[in-house]
Amino acid sequence: MVDEARTSPVPVPTILVVDDEPGIVDSLQKVFERESLRVLTARNGTDALEILRREGVSVLLTDFMMPGMSGLDLLKASRSVSPETETILMTAYGTVENAVEGMKQGAYDFVTKPLKRAHVVRAVLKAVEKRTLVQENRSLKAQLAAQRQKTLIGQSLAWRRTMETVMQAAPSVATVLLLGESGTGKELLARAIHENSLRSGGPFIPVNCAALPETILEAELFGYERGAFTGAVQRHDGRFLQADRGTLFLDEIGEIPTHVQVKLLRVLQEGEVERLGGRTTKVDLRLVAATNQDLRAAVKEGRFREDLYYRLNVIALRVPPLRERRDDIPLLAEHFLRLYGERNGRRLSGLSRPAAEALLRYDWPGNVRELENTIERAVVLCRTGAVEIEDLPIEVRSGTGGVSDGKSVTFAIGTPLGEIERRVIHSTLAHVGGDKRLCAQLLGIATRTIYRRLEEERDGEGPLTAVSADVDDDLDAGADDDNTPVIGA
Repeated sequence: MVDEARTSPVPVPTILVVDDEPGIVDSLQKVFERESLRVLTARNGTDALEILRREGVSVLLTDFMMPGMSGLDLLKASRSVSPETETILMTAYGTVENAVEGMKQGAYDFVTKPLKRAHVVRAVLKAVEKRTLVQENRSLKAQLAAQRQKTLIGQSLAWRRTMETVMQAAPSVATVLLLGESGTGKELLARAIHENSLRSGGPFIPVNCAALPETILEAELFGYERGAFTGAVQRHDGRFLQADRGTLFLDEIGEIPTHVQVKLLRVLQEGEVERLGGRTTKVDLRLVAATNQDLRAAVKEGRFREDLYYRLNVIALRVPPLRERRDDIPLLAEHFLRLYGERNGRRLSGLSRPAAEALLRYDWPGNVRELENTIERAVVLCRTGAVEIEDLPIEVRSGTGGVSDGKSVTFAIGTPLGEIERRVIHSTLAHVGGDKRLCAQLLGIATRTIYRRLEEERDGEGPLTAVSADVDDDLDAGADDDNTPVIGA
């Protein structure tokens, strides 16, 4: 996918030059245009304020002594008209008093007349750089706030317990393994772990291992020295070094080939990254990994190293699919409705009752990502003031592709028996309100079997689930026969 932020044109900084001497204005305009800057000019403070009101000015370069409105007065007025604009004062009276007064009022710098080209250009470019950094910092903070808000959407019991585990694990340095289906929000949780850790001031580097071809995955992860292979014209720091003092998120880690797994294990054990070409560098990072595969099965099949699996499986967190957190569907739908309504210039009042009920009935095999795409489509195609059921895809309207009425569970062909067993147990538990004895009776198995399966998940024998935290310590071993066969056993 093309990175829009990298392909969109960078706006050219705008400089406003204000001086009552036409010769100085014309000379400065030519100087800054040679520096590829956009230049606006004014001969007095009044005209300058009008320009500041209608133009996005990066730097205001104004004379200190002008008839009518002085440069200092213009500086004070500009703080309310365009507070983000950096101001540089030009003065033939380069006294300390003028400089101090200008700095007190918020001036970035001052230059003295007669002007020296190198001096004034250097001052302006530094002011441009400062304003750019301030804007980038504000933008990053806004993105971070939006990301946090998006991450924390959810009030269902399963989601609250997931977030409790995230917040408990975040301050530690332990490796976290996120287990769950595609589209459940594993990267959002990885970001939440990073943002609530002691490394939040460092970089968060996400890598989708399945998206990188095997031939370049090793080079991208570990980097390479100049001349390590054909085309390596200069040294490249891989994603591990880019994440130094921060967090590296390896999504779809089950797709990493065996020879790369060996090098990854060394990073986790020794804290060293070996670039292609032989150079070894120390690295300090926290690893968060994610997969929708059964890594234990991959270990048994020889596709994943057992020692690496146990290195990754320090804190295993199962991310619940959307069908297990149906209480969150209305909240997520409203969030996406507002988000894509703003992006597409549509003001919608919400979802009609039939549309909302259809969203709740559908099983969402694509999870939150599928719900987001569905709402975006509905916003674009909506012909009224609210999303109607006709605006939803046919499979959502009809329930095909995974309908759940609360009394049935469906599986795709090829679903592992262990996963079928787990989902049947949890779906039945949800249906009977967590009553494990009734759940066991409905399934025709022993109550102790229910407890054992949940205990195995909690202890790492299977995916960690929010329901496992609901296990009662009071085991009633009275009337149950532990020899009853288990589904899929």
